[in-house]
Amino acid sequence: KLVKSISPSLNIIAAMDHRRSSIVLLILSILSPATLSMRYELLSGHTKCISEEIHANAMSVGKYSIVNPNEDHPLPDSHKITVRVTSPQGTAYHEADGVSTGQFSLTAVETGDYITCISAVDHKPETMMTIDFDWRSGIHTKDWSNVAKKSQVEMMEFEVKKLFDTVTSIHDEMFYLRDREEEMQELNRATNTKMAWFSFLSLGVCLSVAGLQFWHLKTFFQKKKLI
Repeated sequence: KLVKSISPSLNIIAAMDHRRSSIVLLILSILSPATLSMRYELLSGHTKCISEEIHANAMSVGKYSIVNPNEDHPLPDSHKITVRVTSPQGTAYHEADGVSTGQFSLTAVETGDYITCISAVDHKPETMMTIDFDWRSGIHTKDWSNVAKKSQVEMMEFEVKKLFDTVTSIHDEMFYLRDREEEMQELNRATNTKMAWFSFLSLGVCLSVAGLQFWHLKTFFQKKKLI
């Protein structure tokens, strides 16, 4: 009896710890730098695409540039790229052709994976170039150090504003996760309903086949005058 009385309490404590851990991980994931900054090599005539999940109404900015292989000389004519940024539905938010550097900004209309494709202009002989790419979304699109310098606000006001934006981001993220959870629950309910109908249909088919077999055997034995 003592063991039985302790087990529910342990389960409740474990559930509370799991919920607290989930909230802490959520806050840490938002407070951590949600930026995509990378440097990679791209061969002329080839394309590399990068996706980033952005929530609806969130701001996103990005910049790209080709690294000059020889800083003492101008960038070679072969070092040109074509950049295209599209929404989950394929809408183009940014297009640049035959450039060596550039930037883009967008406000997401819908939640989903936004894709940036960078293509190196075809060149003979083939040329390897290095691309610098930086992509920021949400609260991380704001350069708070520049904001503080431009507005000359006091340190306390600056920190409060920064925390307010962080809390707003956490609030939006939690509502987004709740909506996703409701969608998953609705999907589970629909799947369970379909499986229940499928089970009843399977049972009906099995009973029908069994009935047909019984009728066939009965007819067969009657013809043979065995019954």
